[in-house]
Amino acid sequence: MKRGPATLTGGQGSRASGVVSGFVLKLARQSAALTQEKLAEALRADVTTVQGWESGRRPLAAMNAGDFLRLCGRLSRLGAPASTGRHLREAIEADQVLSTGITAGATWVDADTHPLAAGVHRWTITNLITWPITTKMPQHLYEFTAKVSRRGPAPAYPSLSTAERTRFLDHLLTVAERGTRADEALLRRQAVYLLGFDGRSQVVDWLRAEWHRAGRRPVEHGDVTCQLEARSASVALASAGDSTHLHDFVEHMTDARAEAANLNYWAYWIGELNDEQTSDAFMLDADTRSWTGARLLQHLTNRLDPDSPHLPLNLHTLHALIASRPSLLSGRPAVRASLDGVLAKLASTDCLTRTGRDQLAGLQYVLRIADR
Repeated sequence: MKRGPATLTGGQGSRASGVVSGFVLKLARQSAALTQEKLAEALRADVTTVQGWESGRRPLAAMNAGDFLRLCGRLSRLGAPASTGRHLREAIEADQVLSTGITAGATWVDADTHPLAAGVHRWTITNLITWPITTKMPQHLYEFTAKVSRRGPAPAYPSLSTAERTRFLDHLLTVAERGTRADEALLRRQAVYLLGFDGRSQVVDWLRAEWHRAGRRPVEHGDVTCQLEARSASVALASAGDSTHLHDFVEHMTDARAEAANLNYWAYWIGELNDEQTSDAFMLDADTRSWTGARLLQHLTNRLDPDSPHLPLNLHTLHALIASRPSLLSGRPAVRASLDGVLAKLASTDCLTRTGRDQLAGLQYVLRIADR
């Protein structure tokens, strides 16, 4: 099959997208109690420049590095959160993913130029990429509290046109279908995960076929690709409303290497592993002691929601985390009380499989004997 051009030139419907970073800039400005006019005045810029940044018509990614750093620093000094620069950098990365897909549409883009292949994404960037699709504000942006009144109705999220959204999702499917080489594994896996937010019936059918292809193959020594392909497909299907295969994935994740890879993935996903990764190979490190697990414990506890489509994986991972680090519960009465309440709520429902109930009982037992 012909792959098409390796770069992003020439696609119909292309545009330089700055919608996510522009919206984050607006949140930062509002959190500093600034109007567009006041921010323009503080930056000694024209108000149309600020308006262009916030609308995405003038993408922040087009700024030179020095000007961008000065903008981030100025916003924080004016009253925006100190983390504003980090949020804007991640939003620019999300914009690059969106812009690449919108530009390319159903055309292939090589892994060496595709932003989805540049590094392993954490949850913050993934939630920024999907924000225009889900319309749900990423939780890590809640610290931006507006302190300036809005002028009339205003959008609550960065928006894409129907055509842009379709082109982006079509591109993800193209990448997932054609990215078959070993050096395209990261690109393909991250595209498959994002397909869970598509929802079109033909894409859900494709994800089911992907699960059946990868879901029951063993994890070979030194190769985590197959496990991650199955994980991405089952998580994507759960996001699309079909949790059946996520239950299957959890049931078959019994190998010690698979468990270590799952824990390492989660630790990186939420930021306990600080080093940026450009491939998935780090997940096969059997020694998981380079991260504490305290942050992951809280993250998973907060996500033991009976209504969550990802509950089977969240519960399984929490069970594996406590089994590998029982000391996480020692000397932390507030953490234990929070977890105990969440587990009691789960126990009162009928949403768990037999394996899930066994894991729940094991966690409750560990809580009872902690600090005895």
